Amino acid sequence: MSEAPFIAAIVQMRSTTDPARNIADLTDLVAQAADQGAHYVQTPEMTGALVQDRKALGAILYDEEGDPVVAAAADLAVRHGLYLHIGSTAIASVGGKVANRSFLFAPDGRVLARYDKIHMFDVDLDNGESWRESRTYQAGSRAVVASLPFARLGLAICYDVRFPALFRAEAEAGACVLTVPAAFTRQTGEAHWHVLLRARAIENGAFVIAAAQGGTHEDGRQTFGHSMIVDPWGKILAEIPHDEPAVATAEIDVEASRMARGKIPNLNNQRVFYVEKTDV
Repeated sequence: MSEAPFIAAIVQMRSTTDPARNIADLTDLVAQAADQGAHYVQTPEMTGALVQDRKALGAILYDEEGDPVVAAAADLAVRHGLYLHIGSTAIASVGGKVANRSFLFAPDGRVLARYDKIHMFDVDLDNGESWRESRTYQAGSRAVVASLPFARLGLAICYDVRFPALFRAEAEAGACVLTVPAAFTRQTGEAHWHVLLRARAIENGAFVIAAAQGGTHEDGRQTFGHSMIVDPWGKILAEIPHDEPAVATAEIDVEASRMARGKIPNLNNQRVFYVEKTDV
């Protein structure tokens, strides 16, 4: 594996309910990232479409082999000669459910890695929003670490960021770059987005790359935007400081991860323990 630094790009989108329009936006934004010298480009969760209504989602749902977003992404990776990480798109799964699936494409168009979102966002927010992802989506069951020529990437999606054990497992498996493509709601994003991403970076001595959806979408939801790249010391290297579609880049030097882990060797210092409960 090469030790040379690489340029990472975050693509912020405002996906509609129409995959064709989203593919057109994706094509333009990836081209912008390529023009800025990106070697690795990440897009948000649900790049293909943001659709709350289950019936409407079913009407645009394909298996992986027939999905137009997957085909377009493979073509873009080849066209621009880069690693393209589609943060996620909806893919038909078993039992009538849907996989919220990430794809990592190589510059020759091959799928290097797939990851299905493990943690389902089932929650009632105090602003009246209610989400039950588990009604539609089939949760994944495995963590994924992908090897690129310049870094090992740990894959995750959105709500996964609230589960530190996933990122610790990926760091222990050799990931020095952790990824969190997302469609964070505006309310939860305003409260927790920055601190969660910085915490995952600091506690694992890893870079965190998080491309996000932003703005008011056709299906009615509001997402926070503020796509970010964070270094292993918790410093924000790049941020799109709003919720509009845009691209930002930063240089990633994996040596900084090794240096951070040397200064704060918590991956090596952790110990096995048990919880003792006492009754009062």
